[in-house]
Amino acid sequence: MANVAVYNMDGKEVDTIELNDAVFGVKINEHLVHQAVVLHLAKKRQGTQKAKTRGEVSGGGRKPWRQKGTGHARQGSIRAPQWTGGGMVFAPVPRDYSFKMNKKEKRLALKSALTSRVQEEKFIVLDELKLDEIKTKKMVQVLNNLNVSKALVVISENDENIVLSARNIPDVITLTSDSINTYDILKYNTVIATKDAVAKIEEVYA
Repeated sequence: MANVAVYNMDGKEVDTIELNDAVFGVKINEHLVHQAVVLHLAKKRQGTQKAKTRGEVSGGGRKPWRQKGTGHARQGSIRAPQWTGGGMVFAPVPRDYSFKMNKKEKRLALKSALTSRVQEEKFIVLDELKLDEIKTKKMVQVLNNLNVSKALVVISENDENIVLSARNIPDVITLTSDSINTYDILKYNTVIATKDAVAKIEEVYA
């Protein structure tokens, strides 16, 4: 099992913690990590593009002229695709870009991402993270003490003081231990987790 230093909010090492290899020491599966990231981004796509086919454009209920004898090419509707204002051929419709990924695959991708952060020494454990008030300056000070800028902060349960204090800091996001995902773990340079959050992650994913 990997031993990781535990820091306090002043950035001083106060203890060490042994991480569970079943979560933080797995064999990294890059393929599943890539799939998990693509799935996360695909789910964020709105897929709301829409154009009308000839069956949806209003008008065109009658034949514009008779079939023969006019000198024109035969036409059945003024809403056919070749007409100005007509429908579109193979028009795009609203769609869902997400795809299925098995639960075990998602879990392994998440554990692979966590393992990579530990191996790269970009996983910081805090003994606790508590703020008496909503104050961005105090949260910035904690990050500066840890010498971290772009970070994912993981807490065990929702704490309004922490979430709101970190909200206005560029490149910093706060998540609870039950809402972490592969994409955000990899997007931010460093993962900062409290001891309680680490315990909950190990409880869920071990």
